[in-house]
Amino acid sequence: MSITQNGRGRRLVAALAAAAGVLALTGATAGPATAGPAAADRGPKPTVVLEHGAFADASSWNGVIARLRHDGYPVVAAANPLRGPASDAAALRGVIDHIDGPVVLVGHSYGGSVISAAAVGEPRVKALVYVAAFLPAPGESALQLTGQFPGSTLAGALDPVPYPLPDGSTGTDLYIQQGKFRAQFAADVPAEKAALAAATQRPIAQAALTEPATAAAWQTVPSWDIVTTQDLNIPAAAQRFMAERAHARTTEVAASHSVAVSHPDLVAGVIEKASMS
Repeated sequence: MSITQNGRGRRLVAALAAAAGVLALTGATAGPATAGPAAADRGPKPTVVLEHGAFADASSWNGVIARLRHDGYPVVAAANPLRGPASDAAALRGVIDHIDGPVVLVGHSYGGSVISAAAVGEPRVKALVYVAAFLPAPGESALQLTGQFPGSTLAGALDPVPYPLPDGSTGTDLYIQQGKFRAQFAADVPAEKAALAAATQRPIAQAALTEPATAAAWQTVPSWDIVTTQDLNIPAAAQRFMAERAHARTTEVAASHSVAVSHPDLVAGVIEKASMS
């Protein structure tokens, strides 16, 4: 029936048009409702706190930070004093206490010793991620764990620098010799970037590497571990031993000790998996 044939046709078309207008205004649909992205949202993402290790600084996480932020994660790259696991953990706990909501702690190298201590008794820490890192048990030190397995060439690349302590005695800071930095620490990082890292490296107090751990959060907190098989600082065998002991979910990669710089996508991906646990 044409709408020009009689008034009935005109009234039918008008009624249909009015109904369509109501549906458009109310957002109603003719079919069943389906869940959109908001319905599948897991809620706010945890804050990722990144702790660098010796011979590095917070900028070593830049590539990882960019990827995490792209995926909507709040990120804090803490400054590690590199003076000793206990005092460095206390500094990191201050950062954690300043953050609202759940936290994923990530530690590289010596930073693993720090997050292991800092997370003890911190209920907001939902996961630990170790990146070419130490996972010491109580009573163990970084130096002890490194020497327990063959493969580290770090000792021959170090540059010790004495400094005065407040009590008048002398401490020793350890750097990596700039000429040996890339081969020792960042063999798979572009030469120019490795040279910048060598020039800006943060030294670690020698005493920090011999200070024994007093607690280990990996004993109670779910843990992930990235093992670097071409690492000349912490031998891969040592990393595997610590990861297996912690029952960590482990990813192995053919990378140098600077895996966060050379493989930021992989590192960010493991962190995100840990955050969704």
